[in-house]
Amino acid sequence: MSEKESATTNEQARRVREMFAAIAGRYDLLNHLLSGNVDRRWRTLVAKALSTTLVKSDARVLDVACGTGDLSLTLFENGKAKIIGLDFCRPMLDIAASKSGKTGSALSLIEGDALNLPFTSGSFDAATIAFGLRNLTSTEAGFKELLRVLKPGGSVAVLEFSRPNTPLLRTFFKFYFTKLLPVIGGWISGSKSAYQYLPDSVSRFPDQRKLASLMEEAGFEKVSFQNLTGGIAALHLGSRPV
Repeated sequence: MSEKESATTNEQARRVREMFAAIAGRYDLLNHLLSGNVDRRWRTLVAKALSTTLVKSDARVLDVACGTGDLSLTLFENGKAKIIGLDFCRPMLDIAASKSGKTGSALSLIEGDALNLPFTSGSFDAATIAFGLRNLTSTEAGFKELLRVLKPGGSVAVLEFSRPNTPLLRTFFKFYFTKLLPVIGGWISGSKSAYQYLPDSVSRFPDQRKLASLMEEAGFEKVSFQNLTGGIAALHLGSRPV
């Protein structure tokens, strides 16, 4: 990567980090409100997909781009594994730490970069990333880092917005995301630009099949995906080759 490209990438990352810092205090409220609380069910499905790992007391699971810790807490509550949450936005991690303390959950929370994970290769039995992959400056680089830190045979679960199955649902989803969500989200959070960024980032993100192909190209095997709520979101699964 050239110096110019590196500077551009760093600037993009800085803007995204500052955006999330600005809305951190209202982030959970808006997530649950704007999704009709269906986001809770989606996170439960991630935990279910990784259940054979989560029940092991000696397992280590990394939740990348953990934000305010909702998925990290769901993983913790559904097993005995040690859960490590990582995010590059300190205000989001502060909220995650507060929630962890209130619930008595023994989460380890680390401030770090998803494209340069501060762990040795082969450190984790499973890894997750929920609604964070599209915020990375490189999806491919993000996948390679996830693959690197997994043990051979380790599992990855990617939860992300995707492409609805039917034309009618796609039309409604597009209208909601591009017209209603920026207004509602901007009014409650005080940052309309943050909720204009959301539909823009989703529209640029690969659909289900393309994302599965990118996972395979990065080196994951046994790649599959499950459409959630008509394809509004999708859960992608894969594993590091043994």
